Amino acid sequence: MTDPLTAQRPRPRKRPQQARSLATVEAIVEAAARILEAVGHGGFSTNAVVERAGVSVGSLYQYFPRKEALVGALIVREKNRLIEDARAAASRPAGTDALVAVIEACVGHQLRRPALARLLDFEEARLPFDAEIHRSAAALNTLVSGLLERPDLPRQPDTPTAAADLLAIIKGMIDAAGERGETGEVPLVDRVRRAVLGYLGAGA
Repeated sequence: MTDPLTAQRPRPRKRPQQARSLATVEAIVEAAARILEAVGHGGFSTNAVVERAGVSVGSLYQYFPRKEALVGALIVREKNRLIEDARAAASRPAGTDALVAVIEACVGHQLRRPALARLLDFEEARLPFDAEIHRSAAALNTLVSGLLERPDLPRQPDTPTAAADLLAIIKGMIDAAGERGETGEVPLVDRVRRAVLGYLGAGA
């Protein structure tokens, strides 16, 4: 049986260093995103990515040995973008305002490209454990844990567990809304906000 702590999805062969290489890799990853949005995993192939990105097969394989490595890079890119948005949202001084802003960032991230977001959620669960994804999850937990220490929010008996619960609530509600095909950010943010603040009040 594979150990989830040691199993890894195929990783990029190397990381780009120069501006031209960074642009090439971003073109490849974005091409993968657009193909997945348009045709799903069934129509996703390295040949399709090469054609869409306008690069050579050699350029793609220089960085991505298999298409699973490309999907993994796309998941990491989207996670990093979410973390950047969440950190910016968390800069608001009041804990409640910052927490609601983080919810808005999460909802906005999911609904900005809903088809891609839903497919990557599936791929993240399907592909083996990835240390970068684990670090991303830990970063979000640390961020929310810090918000829960703000004086205007109800004190929780176990802050890391409360943060994990809140992230699960946020993700679960957003994912369910995506599966139903919801596109309205404002009503979804309001529902998630009420669920999160209700949890915090119950834990006070």
